[in-house]
Amino acid sequence: MKFVNFINNIDKRWIYLLVALVVIIPFVFPVGCPMRITPPVQSMYNYIEDSIPENGVLLVGIDYDPSTMAELHPMAKALTYHAFYNNLRVLFVTMYPQGSGMGQDIIDKTLTQWNSANPENQKELGRDITLLAYVPGVSAVMLKMGENIPATFNEDAYGNKLENLPVMDGIKTYNNLNYMVELAGSSVVLSWLMYANGRYKMKMGIGTTAVSAAEYYSYLQSGQSNGLLGGLKGAAEYEKLITENHGYAGRKDASVGMDAQSSAHIFFILLIVLGNIVFFIKKYKEGK
Repeated sequence: MKFVNFINNIDKRWIYLLVALVVIIPFVFPVGCPMRITPPVQSMYNYIEDSIPENGVLLVGIDYDPSTMAELHPMAKALTYHAFYNNLRVLFVTMYPQGSGMGQDIIDKTLTQWNSANPENQKELGRDITLLAYVPGVSAVMLKMGENIPATFNEDAYGNKLENLPVMDGIKTYNNLNYMVELAGSSVVLSWLMYANGRYKMKMGIGTTAVSAAEYYSYLQSGQSNGLLGGLKGAAEYEKLITENHGYAGRKDASVGMDAQSSAHIFFILLIVLGNIVFFIKKYKEGK
């Protein structure tokens, strides 16, 4: 009964401290939990890897804010690195005012990290990647992009005229873009599917938060999307693919996050098992 009494009387603050350690330690010392690549992630990777020619254009929708960046930011980073490895041009576009800050953060970090690790293949803002200026309107913006992308935005988020940017060479409508991946934690994904894909036949993939992923599987089955990154695990799978196939050696934010998340889940399961053991021991002792 000493063990039962000890568990029953343990100060909750010790449990909170253990939870904090279980979450923090994997961020400092990544474990690298094994994972299986799911077909929707593999499909998106394969399309970007095999179906977009060199100097092709990848459009990435940055339609999220800081509340969901933990899951979606690693996706944007991994997609940008994949494009750089294949010498593709990258255009970021956002329908959210907050998305401009998210996009600029990704561009700043990926350019710095890439150029530091790949001095022989430098990437430049305006030549290889940029973020289109935020324009309010959502559906109106998406429809106008189908007619004239440069006229829709006029300049990028850094104030540069699109007509002067090498990254925009040959780009006028969706027809001049090779693929789009929409990253969002909201229903704006449906607008892109309706207009960019439905009306203008833009080939699309989707990246979304784990809680929203289930509702988009029907669009995979219908062929409106050919790939899906679901939450942190989807981003971690994509990181694994670019690591295995291109030797990516940078910090894998999603994979590290999965280590912390998995460690916390295991710890909670152990607490539940321990709590049930103590409960049944106590009931048994009381019944004697």
